[in-house]
Amino acid sequence: MKTVGLRNVGAGTGRQDGARTVVVAEPAGEGHTREAIIKLLLEEGPITATAIGKRLGLTPAGVRRHLDALIESGEARAAHSAPWQQKGRGRPAKQFQLTAQGRGKLGHAYDDLAGAAMRQLREIGGDKAIVDFARKRVGTIVTGIDRLARHTPEETNAKAEEIAEAFTGAGFAASTRKVGAGVQICQHHCPVSHVAEEFPELCAAELEAFRDLLGTHVQRLATIANGDCACTTHVPLFMPTVRTNTAEPVAQPATTSTHDSGRSAE
Repeated sequence: MKTVGLRNVGAGTGRQDGARTVVVAEPAGEGHTREAIIKLLLEEGPITATAIGKRLGLTPAGVRRHLDALIESGEARAAHSAPWQQKGRGRPAKQFQLTAQGRGKLGHAYDDLAGAAMRQLREIGGDKAIVDFARKRVGTIVTGIDRLARHTPEETNAKAEEIAEAFTGAGFAASTRKVGAGVQICQHHCPVSHVAEEFPELCAAELEAFRDLLGTHVQRLATIANGDCACTTHVPLFMPTVRTNTAEPVAQPATTSTHDSGRSAE
């Protein structure tokens, strides 16, 4: 899994000597440690308590104390790991991630102003004006990314990582992870999620850009705007094939739908 970077947390309650840390300014107390855990849940969740402890140099008790507080306040939740994520035998480890309430406390600057501007744009130019704006906005994010030239698992995965890095630079805390015969682009934060709840064209334009750059059908599994914990898009690493009259299979381009809203089916 390729993830975005995290600032380093320095000394704090529950710190383990000699543990590996990531680069963050030295904290002054518990609040800084809690902030670092929240940031890690945002950027890399779902993540286990053990992984959090290793990344931040905290003891299991130190991690558990903060996670329990976040769960009690409704800012985080826990779930068992999926079978494909389980390593070794035994009961699947719990993984933690922020809830919609937890992400909401991170702030959504100028949501009211942005929503008002979008409504005015629709009143003046209709639905087409909203779609055009959404496409231009996403186009700005992926500027400089070339369309995938050849479909191989390695190159498709690399292109998905390039897209995730571009969205991270735009504030989406994006990452990629291999799942079965595909790769998922996960956006752990959405700076426009509150506006996207009213204007799904913003989500649809992202999905359209993914399909155009990757040259294949991609599937949106979840969106923050629809109440999910992350925006998750599945990208197949292998192109579908069909049999012809010859003995050799022929690769067929994936079809795309012009009516996909980009929102979760849930």
